[in-house]
Amino acid sequence: MSGLDFTLDPKPSPVRRIEVITGGGVRRHWSDEYKAQVIEASLAPGAVVSQVARRHGLSPQQLFTWRREARQRAQANSAPSFVPAVLDEAPRGAPADSEPAAKAPAPVIEVEVNGTHVRIWPEAEPALTTAVLRALRPTGTR
Repeated sequence: MSGLDFTLDPKPSPVRRIEVITGGGVRRHWSDEYKAQVIEASLAPGAVVSQVARRHGLSPQQLFTWRREARQRAQANSAPSFVPAVLDEAPRGAPADSEPAAKAPAPVIEVEVNGTHVRIWPEAEPALTTAVLRALRPTGTR
């Protein structure tokens, strides 16, 4: 009778030895330097993640997890790039004998697309502005 034969045999068979393994496998631990080395290898041009993982005895899922965690750490460590604003105190009031200030020019949006300069005035129709910008857009983009 083979070990995989589960038919009932009326004859008693000899007692077989069974080995019971308790506990799970030991979790492996990799240093941050090793992880960085493997991640760098997986990011090389032409590298295939599954091949890099196999070469280092890892599953591709483990390597993808390491890459995601490294990307998240890099984003968390990058400080937001704000520029401090300096505010000058505005004058409290204009002298009584001064002439009224000249009317400020209307705001204009200036855009350069593929070497072509476009000025968009506040009075411009949105549909016309959209059509002009779409016409200047490089082909093959949305």
